[in-house]
Amino acid sequence: MDTSLAHENARLRALLQTQQDTIRQMAEYNRLLSLRVAAYASEINRLKALVAKLQRMQFDKSSEKLRAKTERQIQEAQERISALQEEMAETLGEQYDPVLPSALRQSSARKPLPASLPREPRGIRSEEECCPACGGELSSLGCDVSEQLELISSAFKVIETQRPKLACCRCDHIVQAPVPSKPIVRSYAGAGLLAHVVTGKYADHLPLYRQSEIYRRQGVEVSRATLGRWTSAVAELLEPLYDVLRQYVLMPGKVHADDIPVPVQEPGSGKTRTARLWVYVRDDRNAGSQMPPAVWFAYSPDRKGIHPQNHLAGYSGVLQADAYGGYRALYESGRITEAACMAHARRKIHDVHARAPTDITTEALQRIGELYAIEAEVRGCSAEQRLAARKARAAPLMQSLYDWIQTQMKTLSRHSDTAKAFAYLLKQWEALNVYCSNGWVEIDNNIAENALRDVAVGRKNWLFAGSDSGGEHAAVLYSLIGTCRLNNVEPEKWLRYVIDHIQDWPANRVRDLLLWKVDLSSQ
Repeated sequence: MDTSLAHENARLRALLQTQQDTIRQMAEYNRLLSLRVAAYASEINRLKALVAKLQRMQFDKSSEKLRAKTERQIQEAQERISALQEEMAETLGEQYDPVLPSALRQSSARKPLPASLPREPRGIRSEEECCPACGGELSSLGCDVSEQLELISSAFKVIETQRPKLACCRCDHIVQAPVPSKPIVRSYAGAGLLAHVVTGKYADHLPLYRQSEIYRRQGVEVSRATLGRWTSAVAELLEPLYDVLRQYVLMPGKVHADDIPVPVQEPGSGKTRTARLWVYVRDDRNAGSQMPPAVWFAYSPDRKGIHPQNHLAGYSGVLQADAYGGYRALYESGRITEAACMAHARRKIHDVHARAPTDITTEALQRIGELYAIEAEVRGCSAEQRLAARKARAAPLMQSLYDWIQTQMKTLSRHSDTAKAFAYLLKQWEALNVYCSNGWVEIDNNIAENALRDVAVGRKNWLFAGSDSGGEHAAVLYSLIGTCRLNNVEPEKWLRYVIDHIQDWPANRVRDLLLWKVDLSSQ
């Protein structure tokens, strides 16, 4: 018995020593991995700072060449950030639990795969039918499950609609089912293919010539010109929804507005001219609203003020926008209240600070930062709660900022860059203060600027619109796809449903096809 216990003690001591060695190895392994994670995090933070700087520059007045270069740099930096985040997630997935701080694991660990994705179980049973150590009977201890994300390649298929003809044996009358409606008359393109093409161009920024090459590799020849005709036809097909979306976005209340230049090809000359896409966004989620956000784009061949004046002819409420002079007539009508953008004002100060930082620019940015800190705290609260917090905390800070700037202006040369930046802010002061008296209004116009990101990235890929009608079609499709993005709805899935149904849909019920009214769970 003593000999048996001695052997058991020796075995347990050896097992304990092995476990301690394993723990030490795990700790060292995790230490090295943590250093890799820290390096990833440092590089990601550097790239994010670079992206933020480039995005501040993106909407400033600059040449098309410089703007295109900025967009390219932003895209490259964002792609590098995504790659680093994936590498960091893989590294974190290799780490043992005991060493890695829980806060780091929670913030950076790989996210679980969505439960909505279909699962394909594949069982792997051990070949052993009895214990390989002693020959005893095996009992179940549960099951370990690991997941691997796989992609099912998209494939073309041809749907043959067969309509048998039946003839009456007595009178020779022919009976046959009617031809079902097609999304595009005299076209073989199905709703799914059309939705895929449109989503590829306007959501994934994939030019039509690239899509044509992809389809050719899959054995289907569809020319770029054909894809262009399909895209135009889809835009015209969805115009009733586009009109309904405009009515929704421009209901009385608060709307964000901005615009972006788009190159348009001059017919027959081979040259391009600069047209405009105007964006109008209704998004009150920051004020606790449950109304779905939506965006409406409008195209114009130039940037004359008459265009936004026509777009907003029937609108009343708050218009949050930049200081573009074309809006002035709208404010003078009394129907529309101007709300300015603190981000624009801050950007001018920040640009001066980035070139030559001073104590004055540093303090100005700190004061504006305090205003943004309040907004971060009340984001998502009701309009009433936001208004109460702003009156109690933001309004005094705004008045203090105003008084401080007035004092600084007395000591600054009016020709200095800092004075010019302050002068812009003071000129917009009344409009900048609107958010302190209205809980629905935002501190800045970033909602509209963010809605233009897709256009800015897409423009770099498709380069120019082929005509004014092409610009109008782009406005339709950017509106619908942009609204999908705001509502976290898969645009291709919704577009497929709408394109498949809208031909036979009652005209007086088009609103029922808006994405927040369509149940896509069974699609």
